[in-house]
Order: sequence, then structure tokens, then C-alpha cells
Amino acid sequence: MNHNIAHAVRENRGLSLIARNWAAFFLLGFLVIFSFTGKGFLSLSNFQNVIHLGVIAVLMACAETFVIITGGIDLSIGFVMGFSSVTAGKIIQVLYAGGEGTAPGIAIAVGVAAVLVLSLIPGLVSGILIARYRVPPFIATLGMWGITNGIALKISEGFPVATLPDVLTRIGNGYVFYAKKGMGVSLFGLPEGIGNESIRQFSRLIPNSFLFLALVLLVLWHLLKNTTFGQHTYAIGGSEEAALRSGIDVKRHLVKIYVLSSFIAGLAGIFNVFQTGIGNFTPFGAMYELFAVAAVVIGGASLMGGKGTVIGSLIGVLMIAFLENGLLISGVEPFYRFIAVGLLLIIAVVIDQLFPDLL
Repeated sequence: MNHNIAHAVRENRGLSLIARNWAAFFLLGFLVIFSFTGKGFLSLSNFQNVIHLGVIAVLMACAETFVIITGGIDLSIGFVMGFSSVTAGKIIQVLYAGGEGTAPGIAIAVGVAAVLVLSLIPGLVSGILIARYRVPPFIATLGMWGITNGIALKISEGFPVATLPDVLTRIGNGYVFYAKKGMGVSLFGLPEGIGNESIRQFSRLIPNSFLFLALVLLVLWHLLKNTTFGQHTYAIGGSEEAALRSGIDVKRHLVKIYVLSSFIAGLAGIFNVFQTGIGNFTPFGAMYELFAVAAVVIGGASLMGGKGTVIGSLIGVLMIAFLENGLLISGVEPFYRFIAVGLLLIIAVVIDQLFPDLL
């Protein structure tokens, strides 16, 4: 029965197109439906806010994408993000010393650089355990999940790391263009002499976070699609044995994959500091890693490995983000969003099983 359905879809070019890009069609459908049911849903400010607030989720989904393509899973990325956020915040706090110490720019640069290096360590440990000692990815990354969480809580002593330079949030929540009739356009900040209390009088276009996210996505997309690294990643996910026979150093590559995943989670932690102005450990209830897995699968990846794209994961995150935002604006009770995301995840898995060689 399933074979007949799949064959019929392959023979019909229209159905084949929909099956391959069902997530994008669903996203478009959400935008159309909520434009009628939610007042202000289609506003530019709402779209910018949804994507700005979803930057961390997109980064986490990208981290999970590379791992899932190889047939693995990384449960540690949520707390690696928290560890990175807290560590960056603490370094900046100590150096800045409430304005009495190092200049804000230097404190921030040192904190960011240090955390980018430190964020490689959890992935390196997980990768070695998985590749060289054959520890199942679920167990290895779950162990790192606990370790990074414990270190983050120790560094922060259970409280957000505050008293950081104001410039962090000005950059993290700033816009490229500020415009007001009669005052022209200002780039990357309000015109000189205008305080933040007047910001609502200005039209704001393109959050700085968009530029950051676009750059990261472009690099990761190129890495996965146009490089030998990406080809080897797909090959290992398709068949590890075949990858070995073709001469790929599977163990080394898997270590690189988990290091990359951890590094991207570290970027998310750094962005979290710029967005919130504090170093914050990841609350357990956030479940970033499970959200990321759901988004990646909804975006077309297979948990069996060998399939997945950065763009697909981006669409998966946007589907969930706009679904939740649309339900909220439409006045639907919040708990329905969990049901809706669960249904989307089930639909994604069913489609993957029906058309495994089509997507």
C-alpha cells in the first residue's frame, strides 16, 4: 500500500514537488491562515521579532543538523549554550568590573574569544567517546549534558551573571536602519543626541541579529553542500561501512562533527549574552536540544542519517516559531502549541517513511 502511494506521488510531478517541499508549503499555509486570524501577524515588526527571537533556535538546529545527518544525536547542545553564556558573562563581568576595569570593547572581545575556544571542548570529548570508544551518541552527549550544566551552575552559582556593559544589548538588539520622517536614516544606531526612550518614534529595519544569522547560515550551508567535509558527512550517514571502504577516516570526521556542533552551540550562548545582557545558564524547561531535533526532522532530515540540509532546518524552526506566534496572536490557549508541534513532528516522520528516496 505504502509502495503504491509513493509510486503514484513520484509519477505526478505536482505531488512530487509538494512531497519534497511539504515543510515550505506548510509554512506558507501558516502565514496565510494566521494573516486572517491574528491581528498584526503580517506586520513587519512581528516578522522581525519572531526571527530575532528565533536566532538561538536556528543555531541550535544547525548544530543538530550535522550530527543527525551522520546518524547521531547531540543532547548536550542546550547546556553547552548555557555554559558558554555563563562563562562569557563571567569573563566580561570580571574584566569590566562595573565600569572600573577594562574597557567594554576589550572585555567583550576577550570573553567572546575565550568562550569560542572553550566551547570546542565538550564536542571534542563527546566525539572521542563516540568515535574511538564506541559510546552511543545518546549516552555520551547525555553525560556531557550533565557536566556542562553542572559547570555552568557552579560558575554562576545558580544566578544569572549580570552587571555587564550596556553595549552588549545595544548591539544584540540593535537594527541596521533607523528612520524617521524629517531626520533621514541612521545606520546601526539612533541619531546622535537621541535617547533610547525615543526609539519607538523611529522605523527600525533589519535587526543586527539577521546579519549575524545570515553569515553563519551561509558558512554552514557552503560547508555542507559544496565541500568535501559535507560530502563525507552525508556518506557516513548513508552507510558508515561504505564510507570506510571509500577511504574516509570516519572516526576523525565524527569527532569534527561533534566539535562543530558544540562550537555552534557556543555561538548561540554568546548571542544569548548579546541578546539578554546577562550570562544565563540554560533552564531545564527550555529543552533546546529536543526543540532542535524536532525542527531538523520537520525540515526534512532523517534520524536514520544521510539526509538533511541547513535550509531545511531553518524552515523547520520558522514553522514552529510562526506556528506558536500565530496561535498566540490568534488568542489560542498556549498549551495547544505543544500539540501542534507534536503533530508536525509526526507528519514529518510519516512523510519520511512514505517517501524515503524522494525527499
